[in-house]
Amino acid sequence: MGKQKVLFRLQEKVVAEPYLKPYRWVMLALLWLLYFSFGVIYRSISPLVTPILKNLHMSYGQMGLVLGSWQLTYLVFAVLAGIMLDKWGIRNSLFLGSVVIGLSAGLRCFANGFGTFLPAVALFGVGGPLISIGCPKTIAQWFRGKGRGLAVGIYMTGPWIGRIFALSVTNRFVMPLTGYSWRLTFVCYGLLALGIALLWWFLAEEASPVGIDESVGFMEVFFDLIKVPNVRIVLLGGLLSFAVNHGYTNWLPKILESKGMSPAIAGFAASLPLLAGIPAILALPPLIPAHLRVRSIGLLAFLAASAILALMNASGVILLSGLALFGVVGSAMIPLLILILMETPEMGSKYMGSAGGIFYCISDFGGFIGPLIVGALVDLTGPFISGAFFLIILCLVIFSMTFILKSRPVSDPRGTS
Repeated sequence: MGKQKVLFRLQEKVVAEPYLKPYRWVMLALLWLLYFSFGVIYRSISPLVTPILKNLHMSYGQMGLVLGSWQLTYLVFAVLAGIMLDKWGIRNSLFLGSVVIGLSAGLRCFANGFGTFLPAVALFGVGGPLISIGCPKTIAQWFRGKGRGLAVGIYMTGPWIGRIFALSVTNRFVMPLTGYSWRLTFVCYGLLALGIALLWWFLAEEASPVGIDESVGFMEVFFDLIKVPNVRIVLLGGLLSFAVNHGYTNWLPKILESKGMSPAIAGFAASLPLLAGIPAILALPPLIPAHLRVRSIGLLAFLAASAILALMNASGVILLSGLALFGVVGSAMIPLLILILMETPEMGSKYMGSAGGIFYCISDFGGFIGPLIVGALVDLTGPFISGAFFLIILCLVIFSMTFILKSRPVSDPRGTS
């Protein structure tokens, strides 16, 4: 009887601990598909700008506002998305998020001008946070140890490959199939997202009972997290990292053109960081030991500053090497920060939705102000060198912060990992 009890308890533990279930890899594959569709719809406007401007009679200024509209919506809904994830669970929340971004793509088909195209694009920022915040919460529940780093690396390649897919396939394949209709092209991408949403709905599982302790309010959770020095530093690191990455990538084609490249060559060269970043996201998070993550972020920030300096002063092979270097180091900082946030002892995966909402809300604000400040500095001074030095300073601030940031890998103290 004693042996049977021990065997029963062991079997019960396997059932109770999702990180021991083989099904965690199915969950990871589903997450990748959700984030892939996120990347496709996020980047789908860029290759269609010319026909949209012509058909809807929009100015470049109006298009610029449209392109940035979803990020502002994202800022508003990020914290709310975190609360929803903690209360409703990952299955319901990520399904809703995927449906909303699919609707955002599909509704663009009916736009007849700036006033109707803008809200359709802004709607993406309502569903997007549920996916980008829900993914790390899901990983925190289903993976532990080295497997957690590998899972973060794998799922974060999804939006990168989705963006490459949208840039490379839209005009070459999808537009010809739709009779060169940008409206039907958006419908195709919306149906893609809705199809993946249905796949998630039928196959996804909850790792633990849905809902947080109702006696604990969101503000109480928020202030508990903010009291932790490690959390405050990670949030600031996320803001600065997004500012550097978005400030660099959004202005990169124009910077390369200012160095004498044609628009076609500049566009090709500007894709190098994106291509180099995919294997880096996949390889670095699982390969870097937990106790070296903080020092690695410092090294990556220093190398990013060097790559930006090379962009402004080098040419030829050295310039291309600098572009690839930034893709590697710039892409790896965010997943490492997320891993440190996941494994901060005072948090635990039970509140990863709220913490993720706060992280992405603050970080995406950095993604908004980074390109804005770089552009403002160029307007004031003329050349891009002033904006480049601003980004270099931010990299050095991140480097300095790693001397007070702590990396403490732990098992989830709340028992929900």
